[in-house]
Amino acid sequence: MKYQSLNATSAILALWYVTNTSLSAFYKLTEQFGDAKQALMAELTKWQELGVHNAHIKRCQDADDVMAMVDGLYDESERGTYGMLFMDDERYPDMLRQIYDPPPVLFYRGEVARLSDRQVAIVGSRHPTEFAYQTTLNMAEYLTHQGLTVTSGLASGIDKAAHLGALLNGRGQTVGVMGTGINVCYPKNQNALYAQIINDGGCLISELLPATPPTKHNFPRRNRLVAGLSLATLVTEAAIASGSLITARLSAEQGKQVFAMPSSVDNVNAEGCHHLIREGATLIYHPNQIVDELSESMTGYNTLPKTFSRGVLALDDAHQKPPVPTPVVIPSHLQGVFDKLPDKPTDLDTLVMMTASDVGVLLGSLLELEMLGVVKVVGGRYERI
Repeated sequence: MKYQSLNATSAILALWYVTNTSLSAFYKLTEQFGDAKQALMAELTKWQELGVHNAHIKRCQDADDVMAMVDGLYDESERGTYGMLFMDDERYPDMLRQIYDPPPVLFYRGEVARLSDRQVAIVGSRHPTEFAYQTTLNMAEYLTHQGLTVTSGLASGIDKAAHLGALLNGRGQTVGVMGTGINVCYPKNQNALYAQIINDGGCLISELLPATPPTKHNFPRRNRLVAGLSLATLVTEAAIASGSLITARLSAEQGKQVFAMPSSVDNVNAEGCHHLIREGATLIYHPNQIVDELSESMTGYNTLPKTFSRGVLALDDAHQKPPVPTPVVIPSHLQGVFDKLPDKPTDLDTLVMMTASDVGVLLGSLLELEMLGVVKVVGGRYERI
């Protein structure tokens, strides 16, 4: 079999391509067979028994296509189009090694040493108020002068302000986490920002294969890397349905501090921040408060109060009575997916087969159900609440 000739890193790239960058499928196979090469060489009937998606099995059967893809990735890397980091590389960020589902490979452009900096994530609305945008810019710049690197998701609005603010001190202290392939700029009007980050000494990373286009289900998975790289997450302005709250929740699940900025009570664009504060996130109004909080912990960060939980009011059992729950109305277009969700944590590949849905459509539906507070993600697996 042609896969016999692959070395360890080539096998990782091959399996990452075969599984279409599915974390659940990749780790299911490597845990079952020991490593990527053994997984590729295993009988495909064993893959079927594990519940691996048929599309992955079909792709594995076309070894010529897989080998050509691997060769192409190495060719582009040798030409300097991008670099590749595997988990056994000492430059692979330790912070990501600690999360539940670290990327088996990272594609990067720019200064890779940035990934080992002490980082703070700054996230928020794509359509912020002018005040929030300027405040984010100022906070990011201040944090870099305190020796911290600012990490965000390269989106318009708050993300962009965070990156630009971090670049103001001239030392390139920013990391941009992409929800596309490393060579795909999205949004398209961010070309200048991407170039500035690379040229000024920052770093761009993606776990997705080069040329992967923007699809809505890839951006939530990007958020776990933003949270994973960082010692803490700051939300400067976000609506209640903002994806930034997912980043905050992921940061809390990883035992890290979550900060949020308050705003006017009639600012609907800040309802997400007020929600986080109500649930136990640390209210801040000056970036030095972040520096002080981080310096108090020997490990570099403080954990959130145990009462922090997304979608549920934080309770102090000794002083408060639980609120009467408000019934959640599930929209009709999500009801079919919700009805098929099992009560136990289930990986994405299994859900794709159970619902007979396209993976992109299913991920979009699961994200909406998560925002409604009726589904949660634990260790990359989905379950009803």
